[in-house]
Amino acid sequence: MSEKTECVVIGAGVVGLAVARAMQLRGMETIVLESERIIGTGTSSRNSEVIHAGIYYARDSLKARFCVAGKKLLYRYCAEHGVAHRNSGKFIVATAPDQVATLEKIVSAARGNGVDDLRFMPLAEVREREPRLHCVAALESPSTGIVDSHGLMLALQGDLESAGGVVAFGAPVLAARCGAGGIAIEVGGDGPMVLEASVVINSAGLNAPVIARQFTGLPAQKVPPNHFSKGNYYSLMGRSPFSRLIYPVPVPGGLGVHVTLDLAGQTRFGPDVEAIDQISYDVDPSRADAFYAEIRKYWPDLPDGALQPAYSGIRPKLGTAQNPMGDFVIQGPEDHGVSGLVNLFGIESPGLTASLAIADHVARLIPG
Repeated sequence: MSEKTECVVIGAGVVGLAVARAMQLRGMETIVLESERIIGTGTSSRNSEVIHAGIYYARDSLKARFCVAGKKLLYRYCAEHGVAHRNSGKFIVATAPDQVATLEKIVSAARGNGVDDLRFMPLAEVREREPRLHCVAALESPSTGIVDSHGLMLALQGDLESAGGVVAFGAPVLAARCGAGGIAIEVGGDGPMVLEASVVINSAGLNAPVIARQFTGLPAQKVPPNHFSKGNYYSLMGRSPFSRLIYPVPVPGGLGVHVTLDLAGQTRFGPDVEAIDQISYDVDPSRADAFYAEIRKYWPDLPDGALQPAYSGIRPKLGTAQNPMGDFVIQGPEDHGVSGLVNLFGIESPGLTASLAIADHVARLIPG
C-alpha cells in the first residue's frame, strides 16, 4: 500500500513533536512516524526536566542560540497551554578556591550568549537562602527552571492533532529512497506501507544516524558517527535539603552531579557521565559510591544510604574527546543536496529547552 502526505517527521520526542506542530501550523499536512507505542520514550523522558538558561555553550553555537531563544518560547508556551513548570532558579557553586575562576569564566561565556542575569552572591545570602549548602562562592541563575516534560509533549501533540496532524505509533522506518519527486519511506509495523512525502524531517534522537543511513540518495559522508553517553540519576530518600537547583562547576563531558527537583518536590542527583556502546537503561547501584563523594563537596551532611537508583538517560553525542560538548547538527537541503530532507543529529541537552526554537529553525529551512 502506498500513501502520500506533504511532510513526515520521524520521531515523537519533544523535538519531533515541536517540529511537526510547526510544520502543520504553517499549513503542511504532517504525519509523525513513531516506532514505539507512546510519545517520548527515549531521551525526552529521561532527563533532568530542566529549563536551561543558555550559560555553558560555545558562543554562536546552535546550542547557545536555540537554548536562549527556546527558553523564552518555552516559558511562554507553558504559561499559555497550562503546562506545569516553575521558574525555580539555580545556584552554580564553587566548593574550593581554585574553582572560583571557573565561575568567572561561566559569567563571561553566559554574557557572550546573551544571558546577562547571572550574579555572584554574597555568602551570607547563600547561607540564608540555602543553609545546608557548602560553598566558597556561588552564582545565581534566576532564569533556570523545571518543566513537566511529558505534559509539554502532550501539549505539543494536542496542538499538532488539533491542527490536523497525525502521530502514527508502532511505525518504524525501514528504508527510504530520495528522488526528484520526493522521498518514499518504507514503514513497518502492524500496517506496513510506503509513505511518500515532499518533506521529511529525521528527528529520531538516538537513532537519527541509523535512520539517515537508510536513506538511499543521501551521501554517506553527511551522516556523522554516533556516540552514546549514559547519565545515571539517584533519588534522595527523605526531605530535600534544598529549595532550588544546585550545580557544581562543570566537568569534562557534562555539568557535574547536580541537584534537580521535580515539580512534586522529589530530589534527584545526577547525571554522571558513562560512555557506552549499547543502549541500556539499567542503573548500577554501585555507581552511587562516586555520587556520595561528589555530593558531599557541596552537601557534607548527606547521610549514608540515602541515595537509591532512580533512572538513566542516554544522550546522542557527536563530540570528541577534544570537544566533548559538541554542537547540534541540523542539516538541510543546502548541506547534503537532498531536496526536502532535514536531519537532526546530536540533539541532546539543551534539546528540551531549545525544542520550540529548533522547530522554528527547521520550518525556515523548508521553502513554504
